[in-house]
Amino acid sequence: HIAAIDNATRKLMKQGGRPVSVGLWFALGHSTVVVIACALIGFFAAGIKDSLEDFKDIGGLIGTLVSSGFLLTIGLFNLFVFLGVRRAFQASRRGAQYCEEDVEAIMAKHGFLARFLRPLFALVSKSWHMYPLGFLFGLGFDTATAIGLFSMTAATATDGVSLATVMVFPAVFAAGMALADATDGALMLGAYEWAYVDPERKLFYN
Repeated sequence: HIAAIDNATRKLMKQGGRPVSVGLWFALGHSTVVVIACALIGFFAAGIKDSLEDFKDIGGLIGTLVSSGFLLTIGLFNLFVFLGVRRAFQASRRGAQYCEEDVEAIMAKHGFLARFLRPLFALVSKSWHMYPLGFLFGLGFDTATAIGLFSMTAATATDGVSLATVMVFPAVFAAGMALADATDGALMLGAYEWAYVDPERKLFYN
């Protein structure tokens, strides 16, 4: 989420915008998938009551493996980005001429999301365009938290709790994600506005 919001904020600022709500729209798109999935699970929970324990075990394992694998892969790519930016920063402090495009070239060459999601980010020209992108991220079910929420929803629904009450779980999940991602978007905006005052600040920030 941080990488997606960071990339979109940088792109929209380059286009002359001030994308205050990028993180909020991304969170709303992601949360939409979670809310729909929880509603379906809650509705059909009675039919999966006997296999609920298996669902918890398998869901938790898949969530952990996918989330950790995804994050470790991004971390490996970002390590190369960090090393490249660090070399450029050290060269700049030694008096070497700094070109603003140098960092962009480094990040475009090694960045995991920049490489695989460039066609999607190219379509983002307004903050609300992050909603469908967040929705696509949500379809990956790549967070252990979401998998755990599905299990909790199913377990509560099979205990005879009404669907309206069960939907409190995804509502709180959506509120928490919206708060976290909206805050992240505001911080990214502030950081890049600070960095764009002086080109070398951008190198230091990255």
